[in-house]
Amino acid sequence: MGGIVVVGVDGSETARKAARAAADIATALSARLHVVTAFSDERTEVVGSGSDKLVVSDARRAENVARDVAVELRSETLEADYFAIHGSPAQALIKQAEAHNAHMIVVGNKRMRGLGRVLGSVANTVAHSAPCDVYIVKTDQ
Repeated sequence: MGGIVVVGVDGSETARKAARAAADIATALSARLHVVTAFSDERTEVVGSGSDKLVVSDARRAENVARDVAVELRSETLEADYFAIHGSPAQALIKQAEAHNAHMIVVGNKRMRGLGRVLGSVANTVAHSAPCDVYIVKTDQ
């Protein structure tokens, strides 16, 4: 079938569960996996002094999170790319899906119960606004 499957990660174990499910789905569909991490600030921080300075940004941290998961999930049968996208997690996933005409977005069900369900969650927002199919992985067990 081909196409693109988008998954969001934030460094948590529940997000890794969703990413592993997304990798399985992408492999079964012969699709490419896009691992996305959102960041909200354009803030940068300089660490060190003199000529030994390292500039760290929220975008760089997000890219590192997405890269680590994409590298972990890549296999002989799965190509996985990584992206750091400015915006809320739900907005980032929707932007990525729209920009790449994704076949599916995979999200975890974290915060879909109790107060989080009332106030909204990434899964809820994505499910109502996605330009493609949405698969919600049970990650709270």
